[in-house]
Amino acid sequence: LKTMVPPGTQALAALEMGGIPIATALSLVTGIPCVFVRKEAKEYGTCKFAEGMEIEGLKLCIIEDVITTGGQVLLSAADLRSMNATVSDVLCVIDRGGGEEKLKSAGLKMHALFNMAELKAHL
Repeated sequence: LKTMVPPGTQALAALEMGGIPIATALSLVTGIPCVFVRKEAKEYGTCKFAEGMEIEGLKLCIIEDVITTGGQVLLSAADLRSMNATVSDVLCVIDRGGGEEKLKSAGLKMHALFNMAELKAHL
């Protein structure tokens, strides 16, 4: 995954929950900081949608474990953009199919380590 992180990425945006361990490991090997992105902001504590650092003005790469329809990625990308972050890339471990065109239409390029056809071929 390290080689798939787009150049110029300033922070890895890990979607809860599946993206968090992946982004944490990726952060350790790349030195790029990560933020944890909630599905919705908490109503107590810090009340933040993205935890870890200020993201305004930063170029983020969204990290997810599995993408099927891309629905949650689209919602999170819109939320991150509303916080004045630049989001144009999404990195996932498994692309189950069906989400890439939706992401593309929202200005997001998906980078997948594996797709379902590749995984099924090895079973």
